[in-house]
Amino acid sequence: MSNASADAPPGAQLLGREWLGFDGETASIRFEAQPSFTNRHGTIQGGFLAAMLDSATGLGALAALPPTRTVVTKTLTTRFLKPARVGPIMAKAKIVSQTDHDMVVAADLIDAENVTVATATAELRILDKR
Repeated sequence: MSNASADAPPGAQLLGREWLGFDGETASIRFEAQPSFTNRHGTIQGGFLAAMLDSATGLGALAALPPTRTVVTKTLTTRFLKPARVGPIMAKAKIVSQTDHDMVVAADLIDAENVTVATATAELRILDKR
């Protein structure tokens, strides 16, 4: 995994995604919530938070898989807990369960004040890379 760069997918670049690392259990990712992500209340629109959670759960899965395998999201169950503000948002993702073909990964989004603003559980399909 690498830091956000010009070779990152366009969605990752939009979200300001930066790979921070994997400690064998938890993947850490930072996103940068932009003013253009805000809703009429001045907080981050839920769709952007869901995109961050989708990205974090996918990266959390990839961190634990060999480089010959990849994942695609089958479902993403998201809970919005607190308003999220413009600025850095940390994601922590952990594998909940895994079989040969499927994985469940949970992720939290944590704001600059260390408040969990949203959580998600993703069901992912494990595939061989082509």
